[in-house]
Amino acid sequence: MLRYIPKEQLFLSNKGWLQSRFHFSFAEYINHDNVNFGVLRVLNDDMIAPKSGFDMHPHRDMEIVTYIIDGELTHRDSMGNVETLKRGEVQYMSAGSGVFHSEHNNHPTKELTLLQIWILPPQKNLPLLYGSHRYTDEERKDTLLHIVSNENDDAKIKLHQDVNFYVSELSKNKTLTFNIAPNRQVYFVVIEGKLELNNTLLNAHDACECVDEKVLEIKAKSDTHFLFIEMANG
Repeated sequence: MLRYIPKEQLFLSNKGWLQSRFHFSFAEYINHDNVNFGVLRVLNDDMIAPKSGFDMHPHRDMEIVTYIIDGELTHRDSMGNVETLKRGEVQYMSAGSGVFHSEHNNHPTKELTLLQIWILPPQKNLPLLYGSHRYTDEERKDTLLHIVSNENDDAKIKLHQDVNFYVSELSKNKTLTFNIAPNRQVYFVVIEGKLELNNTLLNAHDACECVDEKVLEIKAKSDTHFLFIEMANG
């Protein structure tokens, strides 16, 4: 079963320096009927204005993945990590026992766009993890790039939770197929362009819940960029 979620259905937040589409209940968007999809707790489609960002703030008992769409994200945290990431690069943090961090767009003129994704951990007070990986354009071109997995799988970024992230930049008229194992589900997001997902048309910023499906057939209707998260049913 596919449940199509058009971008118009997402909650829009506009703080001036920060514009967001919230896929799930978050901040000023309180919706007890839309809190999570399995272990996926937060998916925010953010635009951060130049010379602005999130000042130092705490997190704990959450696994956080940030996927950079365009611009430059500069990260600092209480573990001593400082780095700047660009398009297609991925940052991850497992904030088990607690960590402080800041996220800024220090560019003088260019907006920063990204997906901020929070995954519920399998238990509380897990060891802190931080890292990033600088995936290239070629690695995700016309293929499914496995960017995040659990600790026992083969992605270069590993979280404590049993979850998998895939991204692709798929050329117009190209097709990709993904097989879904029994008792697994997928949350799918179109970042740029448009595509057909099992014959359902999705445009940029649209999403789709995929439950009790055996296979996903992805057909690019234009050059398109997408991300999806595979996890256990529930």
